[in-house]
Amino acid sequence: MRKRPYGNTNIDLSIIGFGGILVMDCEPKVASRIVAESVDLGINYFDVAPSYGNAEERLGPALEPYRQDVFLACKTGERSRKKAECELMQSLKNMRTDYFDLFQLHAMTTKEDVEQATAPDGVISFLLDAKNKGIIRHIGFSAHSVEVAIELLDLFDFDSVLFPLNWTHYFQANFGPQVVEKAVEKQVAVLALKALAHGKIQEGSSRTYPKCWYAPIEDPELAELALRFTLSQPITAAIPPGEKVLFDMAIDIANNFKSVNEEEIEYLKERSCEAIPMFEMG
Repeated sequence: MRKRPYGNTNIDLSIIGFGGILVMDCEPKVASRIVAESVDLGINYFDVAPSYGNAEERLGPALEPYRQDVFLACKTGERSRKKAECELMQSLKNMRTDYFDLFQLHAMTTKEDVEQATAPDGVISFLLDAKNKGIIRHIGFSAHSVEVAIELLDLFDFDSVLFPLNWTHYFQANFGPQVVEKAVEKQVAVLALKALAHGKIQEGSSRTYPKCWYAPIEDPELAELALRFTLSQPITAAIPPGEKVLFDMAIDIANNFKSVNEEEIEYLKERSCEAIPMFEMG
C-alpha cells in the first residue's frame, strides 16, 4: 500500500485508511481477521469514534497486537472540556491504548459547534492539555460544512482535517475544493471521506448497504475513477465506506493508483449529473 506524509511530520500514512465501522457488529474473531489482513496489506491508518456503535470494543482488541505499528485516530462529539475528557478516557480504555496518534473534533457542522469548542471551557482547551501530557499526539477535526471547516482552519493550528472530498460534490455543488485549498495554505494534512459515494439515496429507495447512509458507487469502473479522483487531490489518505466489499474494492484501486487525466475528469463531470449531492454550500 502506498503511503503519503501526514502533514509536516515524519509520519507516512497508507493512502487508504481503515474506518472502524468496518468491524462494527462483527464477531471478535472476524474483527481480528479483518484487521490482521489489513495490516498485512500495508494499511497503517485506523480511524474510529464512540458514535460508531460497538466499533471501539471490536477494534481495540483486534488492533492491540499491532498498536505500536499503526497510526490510530479517534474522535469526540462532545464540545465541552469535561464531557470530552470523559469520552476520551473511555475511548482509550475501549481501544486498549494509552494514547491516540490523532484525536479529532467530530462532525463540526454549525457556528454553535465552533463557539462551544473554542470557548474557555471548550473541548479545544482540553485537547491542548491532553497533547501536552502525551495522551494525544495530534489534533484534528471532521466537518461536513465548508464554511465551518474554513473558519476552524483560520481559528486554530490543527494538524489535519477530515472532510468529504467527492467527485459528485466537486462538480455538482462546488463542495470541497475550498477546504483543500485552505488546508494546503495552512499546511494542514487533508484526510478524505466519501470518495466512493455516488450521492443521496434516491427517494423511495432503500439502503443497499446497512453501514452506508448514502448511496455508494457499485460500478467498479466508476468507483475506480471516483477514488482516483479523490486521491489525485493534495491529500494524505481516504477512508472508504464501512462495508467490507467496498473497502476491498478501494484497496485494489489504491494498489493500482495513478492520477486521473483530463479526459477522465470530463467523464466524471458528465456522470456527476446522475447523482444528488449529499452536501451543499451555505
